[in-house]
Amino acid sequence: MVRGRICRLLVRDVRFPTSLGGHGSDAMHTDPDYSAAYVVLETDAEDGLKGYGLTFTLGKGTEVVVCAVNALAHHVLNKDLRDIVGDFRGFYRQLTSDGQLRWIGPEKGVVHLATAALLNAVWDLWAKQEGKPLWKLLVDMDPRTLLSCIDFRYITDVLTEEEAYEILQKGQVGKKERGQMLMHGYPAYTTSCAWLGYSDDTLKQLCTEALKDGWTRFKVKVGADLQDDIRRCRLIRNMIGPEKTLMMDANQRWDVPEAVEWMSKLAEFKPLWIEEPTSPDDILGHAAISEALVPLGIGVATGEQCHNRVIFKQLLQAKALQFLQIDSCRLGSVNENLSVLLMAKKFEIPVCPHAGGVGLCELVQHLIIFDFISISASLKNRMCEYVNHLHEHFRYPVVIKKASYMPPKDAGYSTEMKEESVKKHQYPHGEVWKKLLAAQEN
Repeated sequence: MVRGRICRLLVRDVRFPTSLGGHGSDAMHTDPDYSAAYVVLETDAEDGLKGYGLTFTLGKGTEVVVCAVNALAHHVLNKDLRDIVGDFRGFYRQLTSDGQLRWIGPEKGVVHLATAALLNAVWDLWAKQEGKPLWKLLVDMDPRTLLSCIDFRYITDVLTEEEAYEILQKGQVGKKERGQMLMHGYPAYTTSCAWLGYSDDTLKQLCTEALKDGWTRFKVKVGADLQDDIRRCRLIRNMIGPEKTLMMDANQRWDVPEAVEWMSKLAEFKPLWIEEPTSPDDILGHAAISEALVPLGIGVATGEQCHNRVIFKQLLQAKALQFLQIDSCRLGSVNENLSVLLMAKKFEIPVCPHAGGVGLCELVQHLIIFDFISISASLKNRMCEYVNHLHEHFRYPVVIKKASYMPPKDAGYSTEMKEESVKKHQYPHGEVWKKLLAAQEN
């Protein structure tokens, strides 16, 4: 039963100094501090439940997202939760079409990240009030109700609401069996072994541990130096053997011709895909790279920095990707991700979500589990990214068994962080940052 008026909104700048260990480092982001603009919604309902939402960032700039959340807060405060979810499409459009803030978007950049944080908190609160994990809330939802959460504006040339309804109707067949199948988990791959800032010794040690833990799919960061890439890819391929799956990620480092040339040199290591080979905004560039790499048997994957459903629509139309990577914080929360999952199904492109960052594994597991049960009905060429960082700071952390995500059982969107962790890592006055900033001054 949905209830309560949202009477308080708190947003905090929470940062983890991951750059100190090279965690998360790649060819473009050499010193990331995994961070989040962290939103808490409170209502006047007697149940005392709160909604928690976040948007992932890399340290500096989190304060800008916090400002954007506060700028959007008036759309959320004093709203009845029943009214929000009763017209979720209208509420989504209200947030993304603010007459003044829209100018610094629209539906992209900082304002869209802030929108995601707010809506992630709304979805968490709704799922908690229904007493279900978010994936189950979505799976159990009537198709028409689900579609009423989606803004189809700008994508009806590719996917109409009626076509989306037909997809969901087809997805009803075998839904129960697929739900039972997932008791064994949803396949995952690891990015934790081969960040670009890691030494060879660290890479070897982490690879050895991952193999012992049953991992069969590995991703390596590339793009800074070709000879170094060849050496590191040879090292990891020799460690994991010829049968296991290897993916590569350039994090937008290359021009289009450079991407094709570079990957032709790395093709001997048999990568399944090259991720973000060029600018995330270059749709036709991705299409050209994609076409050029077909003879080498290498796919193109992208999506973690795709601004919105419109960019995804064009990537699909242009046949610019073979693996689609949704992100639970880059797009406008669950609402917009649903539209992209449905478009991916129409084009029969596998979805392999991005989850490299604080809280992203916790969130995106819900979306990919829902996708399998209700939309795609397939595990072919599908896997969800996993990074082994910072889960200890969450109240309901992901559970990985035999290199698979186990479906979350706790009500909500798994977004809630431990209050002690938030206080310690709040920037700049939390205990962790006080010490680090004082040390830097000395």
